[in-house]
Amino acid sequence: MKPIKRRPAGDSRATCTRSVPISSAATARSYVRSVVEEHGRARSGPAGERAVMDLLLVVSEVVTNAIRHGGGLAGFEVALLPEGVRLSVHDYSDAVPSAAYGPGTLPHTHEGSGYGWPLIIRLSREIHIERRRAGGKTVTVLVPLA
Repeated sequence: MKPIKRRPAGDSRATCTRSVPISSAATARSYVRSVVEEHGRARSGPAGERAVMDLLLVVSEVVTNAIRHGGGLAGFEVALLPEGVRLSVHDYSDAVPSAAYGPGTLPHTHEGSGYGWPLIIRLSREIHIERRRAGGKTVTVLVPLA
């Protein structure tokens, strides 16, 4: 996986960047869906339903991981780019999950968890994890909408 390329503020390729208060996976999904739908009406038409469902699954997984394993959600950002949607999820844990850079293999048995990172890996084009100066980390993923 390649790290996300950082773009300078005001880069015209980023059509929308918003940092919003999010407290659950459900509110994150709802917000991201509304942003994608609004963008589709304003720009190039709606994104395909399968691509949106994949995006919302990734949203659920990264937000749930921050809440469950990252000490809570410290921030949430959405950026619409020509190549897809960039999500940045900030949490309070410095721990970088080893599964984040794995092959995306699903677990052999179902024990209530273990599917999140494989799904994120399979549905995202890029994943980048960066420790924050104030503590915690930011998980950034790019999910294509095509």
